Amino acid sequence: MTGERAQHWDAVYGSKAEDAVSWFQQSADTSLELLDELPLPSLTRLVDVGGGASRLVDALLDRGGFEVTVLDVAAEGLSHAQKRLGEGASVVDWVVADVTRWRPRKQYDVWHDRAVFHFLVAEEDRRHYVSALHAAVREGGYVVVATFAVDGPQQCSGLPVARYDPSSLAEAFGSGLEPVASRRQVHRTPWGGDQPFTWLLLRRTSAAG
Repeated sequence: MTGERAQHWDAVYGSKAEDAVSWFQQSADTSLELLDELPLPSLTRLVDVGGGASRLVDALLDRGGFEVTVLDVAAEGLSHAQKRLGEGASVVDWVVADVTRWRPRKQYDVWHDRAVFHFLVAEEDRRHYVSALHAAVREGGYVVVATFAVDGPQQCSGLPVARYDPSSLAEAFGSGLEPVASRRQVHRTPWGGDQPFTWLLLRRTSAAG
């Protein structure tokens, strides 16, 4: 499955411009707003899961005070971001990996995921994702995750997705993660379509039970 995921997303990023995919954002406003609500350390370790070509990394580097890891199964997606950042890319830890098989080498203050979790329609993949999350996020750290809302698309990029409201999304993460805040956001695609998202902010309180 990991190989198939990589092939799929490499093909998407390899065949489309950065701003020609449905999830493109000129600015990662909702992510930044949620990060602004957190009591973060002066140097915050953040991993952007499924970051691909996202411009969140640009904003975090501009702000300063962040040690950023960008993880994606698609090397093509990461290459878009690396080329855009130029010399600035050298200060970012770029990881090509399937998050459901990833074994983090360090812990983070923040786990950020905009639109990876909803592609995990198999229970086993969700379980592996949560296991990786618990290995990666320190106790007291935070998780910022976004998925399609219950009235959002049923497919994206030719793949089925799971849809969540705040309650079902919190339940999917199980014990050891305490919901802190949630919000609904309607993302406008580059061609003018609306995609409702559920955002959830959680705090890691303990190991998974």
